[in-house]
Amino acid sequence: MAAPKSVKLVNGEMIPSIGLGTWQSKPGEVGPAVSTAIDAGYRHIDCAFAYQNEEEIGKVLQEKITNGIVKREDMFITSKLWSTYHQPPFVKAGFMITLKNLRLDYLDLFLMHWPTALQPGKGLIPKDDKGQPCYDDVGFVNTWQAMEKLVDQGLCKAIGVSNFNKEQIENILSVAKHPVAVLQVECHPYLVQNDMLEFCKSKNIVMTAYSPLGCPGRPWEFKDDEPLPLEDPIVKAIATAHKKTPAQILIKFQIERGITVIPKSANAGRIKENVEVFDFKLSKSEMTKLLGLDKNLRLIYFSLMSKHPHYPFEPRK
Repeated sequence: MAAPKSVKLVNGEMIPSIGLGTWQSKPGEVGPAVSTAIDAGYRHIDCAFAYQNEEEIGKVLQEKITNGIVKREDMFITSKLWSTYHQPPFVKAGFMITLKNLRLDYLDLFLMHWPTALQPGKGLIPKDDKGQPCYDDVGFVNTWQAMEKLVDQGLCKAIGVSNFNKEQIENILSVAKHPVAVLQVECHPYLVQNDMLEFCKSKNIVMTAYSPLGCPGRPWEFKDDEPLPLEDPIVKAIATAHKKTPAQILIKFQIERGITVIPKSANAGRIKENVEVFDFKLSKSEMTKLLGLDKNLRLIYFSLMSKHPHYPFEPRK
């Protein structure tokens, strides 16, 4: 199968429209998932230090490249800086852990995972003696400037942010030497992010949708009665009309909007299905119906950070 279509970044590099998300992919399943994805034509793998599975992903990437299945230059690998590495002297150290685990010489894209810094310490979320997260007051602009040095050193081709709001992005753009190439945010028909998409287009920032299927895995902070886009009657009806799955409709919905998308799956059949979305087109009427499903329903809040001064969202009610 031909590689999926791509979108041009501000640095001239191309980011594939579809990538494999690896959040919540467990040890023992993430490696086979990445292997299946590459064999199915995926050339974009979305990773993060915080997912704690980059070593297993790295083994598969090395194997595929060494065996000539893919060339390194044909792959687009994204990872993210975790919040305990926001202090400028620690940014490169955090990056190098990821680079070593992924067994690569460079990254195509490196994102600041959240604007909320945590104090350096043991574990992903260091806590005080009362069990509360140990926030750090380092500014994300300072962190960004340290990330820019990674580009200068040839360690990554582009940098961007994840889970930032418009004002925070503007703060970075006001001092940025290297442009914000990508904003990665939660996006699906119940949270269409139209205003953010228009903002990104105005700044030549590519938007990437995570949890484009509404995150059916349901993390700990979800409410049981929250709806799933995959089960929406309108999504199902459009899928039936095109003889496609609801997941394929949700993925195509983003691509039609110029948004790159990183659906997560560890199921071989669904991984293959999720990339088979370039043989049909959603009509203007169907796109209008899907956009009309917007409920401004955010599913991923990362509530442990909600009292941080740089928390990017309205706290969950």
